[in-house]
Amino acid sequence: MKNYSTQSIRNVVLLGGTRSGKTTLAEAMLFEGKVIDRRGTIEAKNTVSDNTEVEQLYQRSIYSTPLYTEFMDHKLNIIDAAGADDFIEGAVLGLNVCDSAVMVVNAGQGVEVGTEIHGRYADKYGRPVILAVNQLDTEKANWDNTIDSLHQAFGSKPVIIQFPVNAGVEFNAFVDILKMKMYRFKDDNGTREELDIPADLKGKAEDMRAELMEMAASSDEALMEKFFDAGELTEEELHKGFKVGFDKGEVYPVFCTCGKKDIGVKRLMEFIIEVAPSPKEEVNAPTSLFVYKTALEQHLGDVTYFKVMSGKIGEGQDMTNMATGSKERITTLYAVAGKKKEKVTELVAGDMGCTVKLKAVKTNQTLNAPGNDKVIDPISFPPSKYRCAIKAVDEKDEEKLGEALNRASAEDPTLVVEYSKELKQTILNGQGEQHINILKWNINNNYKIDIELFAPKIPYRETITKVANATYRHKKQSGGAGQFGEVTLLIEPIVEGVDTLGKFKIDGKEQVMTIKGREEFPLPWGGKWEFVNCVVGGAIDASFMPAIKKGIVQKLEEGPLTGSYARDIRVFVYDGKMHPVDSKEIAFIIAGRNAFKEAFKNAGPKIMEPIYMVEIMVPGDCVGDVMSDLQNRRGIMEGMGTEKGFQILKARVPLAELYKYSTTLSSLTSGRATFTQTFIEYQQVPMDVQEKLLKAYEAEAKEEE
Repeated sequence: MKNYSTQSIRNVVLLGGTRSGKTTLAEAMLFEGKVIDRRGTIEAKNTVSDNTEVEQLYQRSIYSTPLYTEFMDHKLNIIDAAGADDFIEGAVLGLNVCDSAVMVVNAGQGVEVGTEIHGRYADKYGRPVILAVNQLDTEKANWDNTIDSLHQAFGSKPVIIQFPVNAGVEFNAFVDILKMKMYRFKDDNGTREELDIPADLKGKAEDMRAELMEMAASSDEALMEKFFDAGELTEEELHKGFKVGFDKGEVYPVFCTCGKKDIGVKRLMEFIIEVAPSPKEEVNAPTSLFVYKTALEQHLGDVTYFKVMSGKIGEGQDMTNMATGSKERITTLYAVAGKKKEKVTELVAGDMGCTVKLKAVKTNQTLNAPGNDKVIDPISFPPSKYRCAIKAVDEKDEEKLGEALNRASAEDPTLVVEYSKELKQTILNGQGEQHINILKWNINNNYKIDIELFAPKIPYRETITKVANATYRHKKQSGGAGQFGEVTLLIEPIVEGVDTLGKFKIDGKEQVMTIKGREEFPLPWGGKWEFVNCVVGGAIDASFMPAIKKGIVQKLEEGPLTGSYARDIRVFVYDGKMHPVDSKEIAFIIAGRNAFKEAFKNAGPKIMEPIYMVEIMVPGDCVGDVMSDLQNRRGIMEGMGTEKGFQILKARVPLAELYKYSTTLSSLTSGRATFTQTFIEYQQVPMDVQEKLLKAYEAEAKEEE
């Protein structure tokens, strides 16, 4: 493989809905560039992109696949992204490291869910988009309906560059308005002939070209002047004017393709080379690499995929990992086409490739040559939308499962794994139920571990609503030295801006605490607690105060109601007793813990639950169903709005009601809605919910006895 300059490189991400034909189109692009000599098919399970066992089993793209092809003395780096929102990682990383996008649209379906979602991301990242209307050879192909759906989704941005002559099962020709030629294909291998436009289509093509010239001229004053004077623009001038709007994301050129029969693929690639932007990375600067993907591949081990952000990289070059400070040597360089790796000697700024067997490099890290301290901004992946707990069926596999999960999350940043000490569960956070089910398949089949997926526990909090006091005496005598400690304490809720200053009514009598010491402790799980020493007359020696605090903290960590963390409680220790021989630290730990527990149960205890702000982007015709479902989930509407033809719903929803919400929302809207969820606060649960939680905790405690 020859070496390419930055100006001869194009980086393109393939976007679009599931089964729009991205992988088949990529196959044709690689075939045209002679990277492969035979095109594979989804059905035969031999495409370059969908090369994993699970993708071949489900016959769909799941992972992002880096590819390349060579055409017209240019190198095209391609990332084939999965269409489903559950596997959005590929589209997001592709839009971050590529300079333009080809949005593939199924001519039989028009704009689908994946098209809309990927279109929003392309707009967010400001990437120019080419629309490739694909599968024009199918029985259901409908060009006019597809164009209508494109305008509904993207407004005036879609601009027709080509139109089919005979869409449907006989499709073999299209008219190109830029070239003012008709291309007809003789076989299924891209063999084409360039013909004059037939007389019955000539008028239509000329009218469309006039509109195209006017649009191109409007982008540049000199072109506008030329157009008004001559009434015509050359193909080169058309490209120049077209490129301005394209680069700004104001124009989405529309092309005709059939990846399966290699129709229109060469022309699409020509346009990418002629109009799509080349990389903007710095050529004459110290070398810097950005790692956008890592994977464990059979026969190769750890593979690190990167983009050269500046300078150039060669074999044997030493680099520094800016995240860890560790040194890495680039021993081998490859251009990547799925599993096919073509060895190269160097890669320049803007190019993409991979290397193997680096020591400890992760996604989103920067590797620099000595003397370069620049750090590339990491890719920000979408927050998780699906949460579940996982465990090995056989406890002996837990360590092995942990290793598998660590590997999976390293390869897929949208999969977040956490062990909750509070819940005593391993929690998976992903993009949806499909996302997690694919992980389950991999663990079952590649790691040979049987696992269970189930609803995670909810991180409830416990607190109090009124004042209560209690006394607890711990007395133990067993032959030798005994244990004795007695603690009397009072608790009250901490309310911001309210302080009782130690004045209470206890057993009907007014009592004012003599405050000798007051400490405030922030809690790792949110909120705080306060310890107030009000002991006078030496009832409890000061040396036992740390033990009493330790006992209280033990019950804060395991609340008396459901075992959840407790918070926002002020504790006054104001009396107690000691024994000159038997009083020990352990006695006051136990006395403090149990006095707190008894007072807590009499202080109007409440369970608090995490509340999330859920923001949903939903089609207008689905709003009623979505709002009804939110009400059933104890959701409280906070507002509504509109954005690009979608309704935006905002609601406060308890986390306990959000299990599998992404699956339900997809079902209610045929996959067209998306949402985000963000923790905002803790609120008291309704009384009926609290009663259910208390009963469930009691039943669980009995089972463990």
